[in-house]
Amino acid sequence: MNGSWSENEDMVRELLALPSTAERIVFPPAIYVAQVAALVSGTDIGLGAQNIDWHDAGAFTGEISAGMVRDVGGTHVIIGHSERRALFGEGVSECLEKTKAAIAEGLTPIFCVGETKAERDRGDTKRVISAQLVDVIDLVPLDKMIIAYEPVWAIGTGDVATPEQVEEVHRHIRDQVAEKDPESAASMRILYGGSVNAGNAAGLFERVGIDGALVGGASLKAKEFSAICCAAADK
Repeated sequence: MNGSWSENEDMVRELLALPSTAERIVFPPAIYVAQVAALVSGTDIGLGAQNIDWHDAGAFTGEISAGMVRDVGGTHVIIGHSERRALFGEGVSECLEKTKAAIAEGLTPIFCVGETKAERDRGDTKRVISAQLVDVIDLVPLDKMIIAYEPVWAIGTGDVATPEQVEEVHRHIRDQVAEKDPESAASMRILYGGSVNAGNAAGLFERVGIDGALVGGASLKAKEFSAICCAAADK
């Protein structure tokens, strides 16, 4: 929940002045998706929404549908971000329905999974992530989605999972996908999110199976975000 009309315009202009060969997608708050769609139209910057409702339409005041996002030019949507799960009570079933709704409308879902610090300390990381993924893997076309690993304990805290930790979890995710669809597992992009910044991005992208980043606070600073994109392009 950041940004304003003028800040969005300044941000996009700065990003366009700092081109990158990496794929870049921005996810403004829902009220600004149409504005940013106009700003990035005809550029190499993609557009998505931070969240959707799974219904097509109806009496769901305050919600937005996948069709609405698509209608204003969006192509992606973040689903199951840890803040949505923790603060708004979204569980496995809600995330599954949102993912199916996104794909039905031609959006690419970026499906987020991750463990809390207590779960990691108990050695439950892989079990927790498998539980978050199992229904989606069984019921959704895997070639139409992206997965993002975002350990809850690393989001906005400055604590970053080590490249080795991230690589291990990404391998676990890819192995789980491969049990259902080996071909999709080989081609699927798996992103890391959790206090990614210009200083640690290159080290993360050096590891096998880390295909990009879901960037939080650093994405609000055009130069830092572009530095992350450059690190991705270099790898």
